[in-house]
Amino acid sequence: MPEIPTTMQALIVKHDGYSGTSEGPTIERLSDWCELAEIDVPKPSGSQVLIKVGLANVNPSDLHYIKGEYGQPRRKGVPAGFEGMGEVVAAGEDETARKLIGQRVAVSASRGGSGVWAEYAMTDARAVVPLHPKLRDEDAAALIVNPMTAWAMLDLVKQAGAKAFVMTAGASQLGKLMASLAKEMDLAAIATVRREEHRSLLEGLGVGTVLNTEREDFEDMLVMAMRQVQPTVMLDAVADSRSADIFAAMPAGARWVIYGKLSPQSPALPSLGQMVFMKKKIEGFWLSEWMTTASPEARREAFEKVQERFVSGAWKTDVAATLPLREAEEKIADALSGLNRGKVLIRP
Repeated sequence: MPEIPTTMQALIVKHDGYSGTSEGPTIERLSDWCELAEIDVPKPSGSQVLIKVGLANVNPSDLHYIKGEYGQPRRKGVPAGFEGMGEVVAAGEDETARKLIGQRVAVSASRGGSGVWAEYAMTDARAVVPLHPKLRDEDAAALIVNPMTAWAMLDLVKQAGAKAFVMTAGASQLGKLMASLAKEMDLAAIATVRREEHRSLLEGLGVGTVLNTEREDFEDMLVMAMRQVQPTVMLDAVADSRSADIFAAMPAGARWVIYGKLSPQSPALPSLGQMVFMKKKIEGFWLSEWMTTASPEARREAFEKVQERFVSGAWKTDVAATLPLREAEEKIADALSGLNRGKVLIRP
């Protein structure tokens, strides 16, 4: 095992706490929120592990976090980045954690640890996943946030007894993962997009109904789709007025599951009478909570199945750009402007 240096390069958060804004996951300059700095390599204790980062992912949740708009407060001076992959090079005193040393793992940053936009990251042993030897680094770096969310939320749809569901932001990386998985799970899907060119992409993945929210005939097409497909769950990454329109058009017993906030717009609630007389529900989904509440058996099965899908070629992580860590502060905003083309990754 190579000697671990005492200092490292990292993109650290420039501000503490919440900002009180809700502008959405877009940035004009990363330098407004993060800066490249030389900091101490963290030292793990207890059940913590230290990972030499191979690739780090950039998700909308990362942008919400550095802007102070996420569900947990920023920590000034700590590396950003929730998800990545690398090799465990050190661990605390915990025996289970020490067994991970030398293993190639997917990483989810945990509270009390440090983010993956750095040469080294520290997290809890329970927040890393040993990787299949044939899994690509690019797929490993994006293994947890989108694939696990796709798996967990479609399992939620199945557990709810639904035969069909709606997903917003259908052309996103997560939307494409859910589209192919839904076909295999025999679930009918309605996907929403904002660009007409995304229609053929989703139809090729097996989505039977694709609605463009920007078209003038959207509301008419929505009513027709609801009559034909009868979806009872909406998996929503956008949470805007169009989402509220879709929910209002859904049949009795529908559930609006919000897992993201891509739009800065605050939607107006649909008729509250629907909550009473049609037994509709609005709820949230947070993968971090699912990871802590799911049984070890359920988590193990999910991670095995998700990795199998990537190894088999059923799923693939589309990569728009891979940026060196030292160049990310300057180039990441431009790279993210093409987010729907694939993931933006950072290589230390």
